[in-house]
Amino acid sequence: MDFIFNIIGGIFGYILWGAFYLVNNYGIAIILFTIAIKLLLLPFSIKQQKSMAANARLQVKQREIMDRYKNDRVKANEEVQKLMAKENVSPTSGCFPMIAPMIVMFGVYYSVRYPLTNTLHIAAEKVSAAMNSIATLPGIGAGINSQYGEISIFRYFNFLQKYLVDQNGSPLFSQNEVDSINHFAGGFNFCGLDLLATPSQSSFSSMMWLIPVLCFVTSVISMLVMQKLNGTKMQGCMVLMVVLMPLFSAWIAYTVPGAVGFYWIASTILGFVQSLIMYIFYSPSIIEARAEASRVILRREQEAEYEFIENEEFDAAAAAASETFEPVERKTKNNKKSKKKSGKQSNASDYMGKKKI
Repeated sequence: MDFIFNIIGGIFGYILWGAFYLVNNYGIAIILFTIAIKLLLLPFSIKQQKSMAANARLQVKQREIMDRYKNDRVKANEEVQKLMAKENVSPTSGCFPMIAPMIVMFGVYYSVRYPLTNTLHIAAEKVSAAMNSIATLPGIGAGINSQYGEISIFRYFNFLQKYLVDQNGSPLFSQNEVDSINHFAGGFNFCGLDLLATPSQSSFSSMMWLIPVLCFVTSVISMLVMQKLNGTKMQGCMVLMVVLMPLFSAWIAYTVPGAVGFYWIASTILGFVQSLIMYIFYSPSIIEARAEASRVILRREQEAEYEFIENEEFDAAAAAASETFEPVERKTKNNKKSKKKSGKQSNASDYMGKKKI
């Protein structure tokens, strides 16, 4: 998985570096990056909103089915599946837009965790040699967190630069790479927060704890508001998801560099605004109105197909058929009359035959 997410992190690193180059602040660069990702995922978000609105619209019918077959759950589930197939609604159609931000978040995490290789795209051999050089320094190597070694080089590059040499004493990084590192490392302060710091390893006065708290609060509020607007009633595991998903994101934000949690906050807020805008165009009432309009149009098209059958050839065929069947009908009537007369005569002879002399 590290290999896959490193590839994603490397791709996102180019985008983040480009945004940073424009604004010279990593926090603003993350916001611009998040807007770009939201626009990229907009078709999936629209599909998710339609699915949520359609599911809310079908809840009344689903409850009616469940009440009708309350003693037969198998039959009830079959009828619900038929209803969803008829209305072209899939219970899993909105899953990808919910999973995609998590994938992107891990991509951002790997671009932040490895800023030298995945964002500045410095050769991995140079970065590995730099890490080995720092690890051998007495009193310094032991204090470097191996998990976030590249971030440590970023934060303390001015102090560590003189030790980052190869076996021949030559600098590991070129002058252009040194300039890029210094330029990039100076842009991780956003509103007084060090986005390279990890909340779990920061003091209370650093205010880094705000990042996981905001992750939790924004996630809960956005989920509750959108479910209320869509008329979706929380049942079973949905109630747990409202709490567990935000707690999971808050825990991740607490244990990783602040830039990752900041991305999650930006993604949640921008996603919430996007959902409110889409609700105006894809609310349950609007989806119901459009579905009813589609049914009316389909019914009219079907009726129009039957009207085209009444042409000249059909009229001629109908006239010929009427002429063919008319003598048969008259003959049938004559047969009935003759049968009635013959029936009366037979009755009389029978009666006369039975009459006593």
